[in-house]
Amino acid sequence: MSVKKDKELAKQFYTVMYRTRRFEEEVFEFYKRGLMPGLAHLYLGEEAIATGACATLREDDYIGSTHRGHGHLVARGADLNRMMAEILGKETGYSKGKGGSMHIMAMDKGILGANGIVGGEIPIATGAAYSAKLRGTDQVTLAFFGDSASNEGTFHESINMAAAWDLPCVYIIENNLFGISVDIRRVTREHQLSKRAEGYGIPGVTIDGNDVFTVYETVRTAVERARKGEGPTLIECLTYRWQGHHVGDPGEYRDPEELAEWKAREPLGVLEGKGLLTEKEITQIKAGVDAEIAEACKFAEESPYPDPSEAYSDLFVD
Repeated sequence: MSVKKDKELAKQFYTVMYRTRRFEEEVFEFYKRGLMPGLAHLYLGEEAIATGACATLREDDYIGSTHRGHGHLVARGADLNRMMAEILGKETGYSKGKGGSMHIMAMDKGILGANGIVGGEIPIATGAAYSAKLRGTDQVTLAFFGDSASNEGTFHESINMAAAWDLPCVYIIENNLFGISVDIRRVTREHQLSKRAEGYGIPGVTIDGNDVFTVYETVRTAVERARKGEGPTLIECLTYRWQGHHVGDPGEYRDPEELAEWKAREPLGVLEGKGLLTEKEITQIKAGVDAEIAEACKFAEESPYPDPSEAYSDLFVD
C-alpha cells in the first residue's frame, strides 16, 4: 500500500479502536453506577481484531458475534445510541431493551447477534455462509469466537462442514488466553490453535491480534479467498482482555506481570508507534469520538424503559 493509503487506514482504524474503547469504558461506568441490568463482557484490549477484520467486509456481508461482542458492532458501524440504549435495557435499543449486552445484535449491519452460549455463534455464522452459497451470492461471513470455544463441538462440526462444502466463512479465534478463569494453555496440548485447520485441509494462521494492520491484511486475504469460492480460513488472533471475564470479575487468577506486558503493547499504542498519525491528528480523533460517546450515553439515559405490556411481544415471528 502507498503511504497515503496507509495514513487513511490509520485514521480509520484509530477512530474505530478508540471509539470501541470509549464505548466499553462508559459501559463499565454504567455498571458501576447500577444503571445497567445484568453483566457485560468488555472488549477492552482487543479492539484491533474487530476493527481490522470488519474493515474488509462489504455492506451485505455477515458477522457471527460472541458474548464479548460490543466491539464487533462498533467496528461494523452500528448506531452507538441504539447500542448504548440496548445495554441499559431501554426501548430505543436495537432489540427494544430485551437483548441487553450479551445478546445485542444489529441486523441492519449483518450482525446476526451476540451469543451467550460459548461457541453458539459458530454454526449460526456457518449457516449464513451456507445460505450465501445456496443463493449464489458472493457474500462472506466472519465468525468471531474465543479460544475456549475452539474446544467446543460446534467449532469442529462447523469447520468440517465449511471445509467440505467450500463455504465462504472466515473463522476468527480471539485468543485472549482465558476462558473465564481457565488458562487455555493448561487445557490444550497444542497452544497454537490455528494448527487445527490442518485437520480440515484449510488454511490456518496465527497472528498478532493487537496490530490492526496485520489483522486487516490477514483477514482481507481470507475474505477475498472466500468470496472467490475457495472456502474457509482459520485465523488465530493473539490478544489479551484487560478486565476479568465480565465487569464483576476482578480477574485475580491472572499474572499481573503478564497483564502489564500485554498492556504495554495494546492496540492503540501499537498503531501510534507506526508513526502514521501526528499528535494533533490523534487529539482531533479523540475529541470527535468523545463527543459521540457522550451523546450516546445521554441518549441512553434519557430513553424510556419498555412498557410492561411489551413483555411478550416480538417473541415469535408469524
